This record gives sequence, C-alpha cells and structure tokens, in this order.
Amino acid sequence: MKGILGTKIGMTQVFTQNGKLIPVTVVEVEPNVVTQIKTTEKDGYDAIQLGYKTVSAKHSNKPKMGHTKKAGCEPKRFLREIRGVNVNDYTLGQTLDASVFTEGEMVDVSGVSKGKGFQGVIKRYNQSRGPMGHGSQYHRGVGSLGTLRPMHVLKGKKLPGHMGHVMTTVQNLVIVQVDTENNCLLIKGNVPGPKNSLVLIRTAVKNKDTVQKMEELITYQEIENQEAVETVEVTTEANEEAVETPVEEAPAQEETTQEAAPIESTQDTNETTDESSQEEKQEA
Repeated sequence: MKGILGTKIGMTQVFTQNGKLIPVTVVEVEPNVVTQIKTTEKDGYDAIQLGYKTVSAKHSNKPKMGHTKKAGCEPKRFLREIRGVNVNDYTLGQTLDASVFTEGEMVDVSGVSKGKGFQGVIKRYNQSRGPMGHGSQYHRGVGSLGTLRPMHVLKGKKLPGHMGHVMTTVQNLVIVQVDTENNCLLIKGNVPGPKNSLVLIRTAVKNKDTVQKMEELITYQEIENQEAVETVEVTTEANEEAVETPVEEAPAQEETTQEAAPIESTQDTNETTDESSQEEKQEA
C-alpha cells in the first residue's frame, strides 16, 4: 500500500499511437513530506502522515508549526494519514513525488464530491415522478412515507436534503502517464471533486497486484532551435523556385514563336497589296 496527495487540475484527452482516445484527469502532485510515522507498538496501527501544500506562518498556528518542525519542514495546509503501509520503507521528513507510482498501476482516488445544494428525491436518489397532468395529485413528491402502524417516518427513508459535498472514492482507476518533470499524474476516467480540490491517491484495494500494459502515447514537441527552422524555410523556398522556373520558361517560348508567325504573314500580304496597287496605277 502506498499513496500520495495531489490537486485535481481538470480533464483532458490523450491519444495512443494506434489512434485510440483516452479521457484522463490531470492531478498535480507537489512534493509530499512524511510528517509522522505511526507504529503498532506505539499507536496501535501502522500508518504514515503526509503533509501537503506549504503555507506561511501567519496562516498556521503554533501546534501545527511545532508538529511539522519535527519533520524538518515548513507548515503544511493538509495533513492526511495512509494506513496499511510498510512503515520501514519511510523515514521522518522524507519527500514523495509523482515517481511513487508507475504507468499501468491501479489506484483508488478519494476526494470531496461537488456540492449540489438542497435537492429533491428525483435528482438526489433518481426516483421516478408521477403523471404531470392537471388532474394528478402527485408530481415530484416523495411518495409513501411508511405504513400506518408505526405512525412515524422510519429511519433511513430517502427524503429531500443536502446533496453532494461528501467524501467519495472511485476505485480501480488506471494511471496512464507519470510526468515527473511537471509533477503530474494522468489518471484514466473521472475523479471526484471540483477543480483545484484535494485528492488522495492510494493503491487499489481490490486490484493492488494488477498492472495494465499501457500503449505508447503521441507526444507533441515544439522546435526550440531557431536555426533549424530557418534552414527548413530556406530549403523549402529553394525547392519552390526550382520547381516553378522550368514550368514558366517553357510556355513563354512557345507563345513568342506562335505570335511571330502571324506577324510575318501580315507583312507579306501588305507588300503584295502595295505591288498590285502600283501596277494598276501604271496601267491606268
């Protein structure tokens, strides 16, 4: 069992070399610090406590600052425990990053779901509504609230109330890519919570030993060397000139030869007409 804290950035999509589209959630993972190690002999169970999101001293208090000072780190905004880990693999003050997980691992992601406010039973529990005609006395109500004999509503009845904003866990999600440069994890599918919310990523409980084989993704890189861009432009311009010049010269020569022929013929006809007119004048 292992885990790490992160921030949900949002959703996007990636493509494999075979053209397959995979919807993923981007989770930013800043360095996590092990602020406390709990053992069975001392605390009754094995667990580690992780600190996430550094805050200034004015946004913290003395108990929190004293607690994080033992680990040799600055005050943290979030402190969360992960049980079931091998405490011998961790040390106080150790820093964890995105490289904790590998591509293809199965994880469970926990977070506080989006709040929906006060909602009825149709949206909250997906119940069916009644007829919407004017004669109907039942449209979007709760329905039967119980039998006659208890004379009160039994506990557990699905009623209107506050919807969302509860701790939710989505199981068996796959890590598509681990970006150690940007400290991000790409997780296949959706993750509970709104954007910029805290999420806890742990090893999957049901499929902790399964690792899926991930296909190679398409990457997009920008050309940073400007000289390479200029050489490419020069070669393309030279190729265009080499292609255009022979095509333009050939029809130009043909047009001149074709136009020269009728000009000579007109000159000959003019000369013949002038000679014939002079002969007619002499005879007259």
